[in-house]
Amino acid sequence: MKIDSTKLPKHIAIILDGNGRWAKKRLLPRTMGHRKGAFNIRDIANSCNSIGISHLTMFCFSTENWNRPKEEVEYIMKTPIRYYK
Repeated sequence: MKIDSTKLPKHIAIILDGNGRWAKKRLLPRTMGHRKGAFNIRDIANSCNSIGISHLTMFCFSTENWNRPKEEVEYIMKTPIRYYK
């Protein structure tokens, strides 16, 4: 499919949601859902870059997320995307 670059927005904003539900549905730990979400962040950013979208905003962590289990919050905060493989 050919993309008409004149019809693309300059800025896309995304609210990330559902990583924990994705993992639960597959009987995986919630952290694996966050890992999969990080892959998606990387893929989305690379795709936006390759088609010429110059600005990307991602809302990834709300104040309510601080109420999650300590281990889950630490996993999200301490694992840089570059380490996801």
